[in-house]
Amino acid sequence: MHDEIDVDVCPDYPLSWQAAALSAIMRRTFKPMSGILLRTGIGVMAVSRIAALAGKVPLRLPAHVSVVRDEVGACSGEWVRAGQELDEGKVLLYFHGGGYFACSPATHRPITWRLSAAARRPVLAVDYRQGPVHRLPESLEDAVAAYLCLLERGYAPADILLAGDSAGGHLTLATLLALRDRGLPLPAAAVCLSPWTDLTDVPHQVNSLLDPMISAGRVDWLARRWTVGLDTRHHLVSPVFGDYTGLPPLMIVTGSTEVLRDEGRRVAERARSGGVPVTYEEWPRMPHAFAILADVVPEARRVFLHIARFLSAAQVLAADDPGVRDLATYDPAVQDPDMYGPLGQDLAGEPVAYDPAVQDPAADDPGARSDASAVQDPTARPGSAAA
Repeated sequence: MHDEIDVDVCPDYPLSWQAAALSAIMRRTFKPMSGILLRTGIGVMAVSRIAALAGKVPLRLPAHVSVVRDEVGACSGEWVRAGQELDEGKVLLYFHGGGYFACSPATHRPITWRLSAAARRPVLAVDYRQGPVHRLPESLEDAVAAYLCLLERGYAPADILLAGDSAGGHLTLATLLALRDRGLPLPAAAVCLSPWTDLTDVPHQVNSLLDPMISAGRVDWLARRWTVGLDTRHHLVSPVFGDYTGLPPLMIVTGSTEVLRDEGRRVAERARSGGVPVTYEEWPRMPHAFAILADVVPEARRVFLHIARFLSAAQVLAADDPGVRDLATYDPAVQDPDMYGPLGQDLAGEPVAYDPAVQDPAADDPGARSDASAVQDPTARPGSAAA
């Protein structure tokens, strides 16, 4: 089962006209507009408010999908359920993308309801604190607090999955590393869609012209803005430098033409070097975080079939692994006496020693790809219909 999910995949689906059309539109609209706005604090605030307004526009959801608000730890969130036949004893914790300053659980419902269907469980999408008002350590505090809240509500670690896109992919990886560093029980698996993993001052050059959506220069500018006063080579700031030993199986999905593609590749290599099984999928000519386009783009809908296959295999692996941690190992009074102080102090503390030969080996192409084909309510949880 380990070998089944430790694979590189390059799906060979023909490019749909919808994907081609949307990429062309974004290249002529979204990319130049972000290049203009994301240059000042006022521009960031403007984009943040526009995204907030977009989140208030009601999206048409299938009749079988329900959304229920809830409060989780220090931040709010929403439970998303795709149907009634879900396992309410399990949960997927989702962190939305948006560059750490835009978007919300509401804007990412095209992803979260499909993840609920793929994982056959409710999804809790966390509305974590973001810039420009809040800083990176506060976002991570909210993410870890949400996970610990699920443990306190009775969910077993083996019944929890993590997922996120873009900045939310960064938050997914940072949360896993923070939990592991504290000796806390880890979830069964995690999925990262186009994760942003390198926030150092090294300029993004890969696919800078090919990416139809993101300006490489604006990614670099945002990274500098969010990491002021932080050690950018700390693994909780730039997970690409992390030691992934002991983490659960990962799935990383990227588009072949996106600026952040190689950051996903590098994390896959780092994780594998730590003994973590990784499914790395690189979808030809797909834009950044393309799964959010699932209402329109066929390839974006197909990726959830791949995610479902990975999660199913990862759950079997977790069930067979005698080292999987259970709820009994978590005692908040012992293992997490001060939730909020240490995270920010860790990120802003003494810079870790950096050895390129050890911490950042050259990221090679993942190599030969494989074909992508071969892809009741026992307890009432808060936010569920039964509750």
